[in-house]
Amino acid sequence: MTDYGEEQRNELEALESIYPDSFTVLSENPPSFTITVTSEAGENDETVQTTLKFTYSEKYPDEAPLYEIFSQENLEDNDISSILKLLALQAEENLGMVMIFTLVTAVQEKLNEIVDQIKTRREEEKKQKEKEAEEAEKQLFHGTPVTIENFLNWKAKFDAELLEIKKKRMKEEEQAGKNKLSGKQLFETDHNLDTSDIQFLEDAGNNVEVDESLFQEMDDLELEDDEDDPDYNPADPGSDSTD
Repeated sequence: MTDYGEEQRNELEALESIYPDSFTVLSENPPSFTITVTSEAGENDETVQTTLKFTYSEKYPDEAPLYEIFSQENLEDNDISSILKLLALQAEENLGMVMIFTLVTAVQEKLNEIVDQIKTRREEEKKQKEKEAEEAEKQLFHGTPVTIENFLNWKAKFDAELLEIKKKRMKEEEQAGKNKLSGKQLFETDHNLDTSDIQFLEDAGNNVEVDESLFQEMDDLELEDDEDDPDYNPADPGSDSTD
């Protein structure tokens, strides 16, 4: 007959010696304890970690122990799900044998895989960003390739904008025609136009000055009045008032 208690005690002693810094007893009845598992350091010295809680069932190791994720660091939800599935598979495969060391070792390897996946994911993200940057740079030099679809979209937008411009211009021209005044209306509404020509000449420096003395000297000239000559014939330019 299997002495489950003795097998469990022997395994506990072995686990405490194997994991002296991470093994913690929570209770003796039923036997319950935790073991903290940490991955190897990654590229930037980052690690992932989980603390596993185990509780012996009455007939362990012929029955699987109870297990759970007691705490974790830097693990995502899908990582935790993967670890729990791994524990279930390993427990089923090792029924009848003490298995805590095997379960912890499997989780240790899984954590190392997760660190490697983090490294791979970061490298892929870096490559993706570089690729996007290259594509953006190509767009600056080559522009967007013209397709029938984007050309038709551009044409429709261009025609709509052109139509709006024409409507606006027609409206402005129509409004300008309504507000245009005739010459008479301009003179009636703006009396400054009466003197605008004179003002223009003055502004241009073309002032007209009349020398009245010229007209006074004309009085001193002795001019013959042809009309006083009885022989003057206006129709005959050659006629002379004197023989």
